[in-house]
Amino acid sequence: MRIRSRSCGNSTIARWGAALLVASGITYALAAETAQAGGPSGGPRREKPTIVLVHGAFADASSWNGVVERLQKNGYTVAAPANPLRGVPQDSTYLASFLKSVRGPIVLVGHSYGGEVISQAAVGNDNVKALVYINAIMPDVGESFSSLSAKFAPAPLTTALKQVPFRNGDGTTGTDVYVQPDRLRRVFAADLPTSQTDILGATQRPIALSAFADKLTGAAWRNKPVYVLVGKQDQAINPSLERFEAKRAKARKTMEINSSHVSLVSHPQEVKNLIVDAAEDYTWK
Repeated sequence: MRIRSRSCGNSTIARWGAALLVASGITYALAAETAQAGGPSGGPRREKPTIVLVHGAFADASSWNGVVERLQKNGYTVAAPANPLRGVPQDSTYLASFLKSVRGPIVLVGHSYGGEVISQAAVGNDNVKALVYINAIMPDVGESFSSLSAKFAPAPLTTALKQVPFRNGDGTTGTDVYVQPDRLRRVFAADLPTSQTDILGATQRPIALSAFADKLTGAAWRNKPVYVLVGKQDQAINPSLERFEAKRAKARKTMEINSSHVSLVSHPQEVKNLIVDAAEDYTWK
């Protein structure tokens, strides 16, 4: 009896083991099929896009640091090239060249004046799958920063700018525009500590005065998915203008937060979340 009992036990264990192996195989196959066949929207998974971040006037690529860190933790490849801030024709051409070096799909993000640059740079680039505008300017073809902004009440930033002439190596001259350092916090970054805005004021990069009058020759937001973040406390671009742009572009998602103009610095998590929404909408479409 004991021998039979052992035999029966071993046989039972063997049957259970076989059943578990079959079940495990089915579970693995279903998981693999699900990963290949569909995600949140039920569609097939596509290649994860590279996130390209373009900063705006008076800033440099380091303004994206908090966003970059969070995107990288989510497994995204991120690039934040320098924006020359010399005007839309030059800056968009420079960015378009950079985008051609990026393999595969791209989610292109622009802050402030960077919105103009990405709008023109992405024209004709099929790898750019979505455009994300953070406290941004989004002119249409034939519009400039100045002509579009004039549709709404001027933002307080406009009274806090200073002009500094410069000379090029070939003898030509131009004018750079800065924010007055002692007024930068109030009109640009009111939700950051003074210790931080003092540094921003001292290290700011100027934009060429001519950039404000440059008219766009292309607007990629007319035929690409658009995502918009509006800073409700923005003193550099009128929030009503940002809402108008989102509506005109038929944005797939518009997020409003209690932020100054530099939401990418003061609210990097919310900015990251919107960018990931755009990336996942493409990945799982």
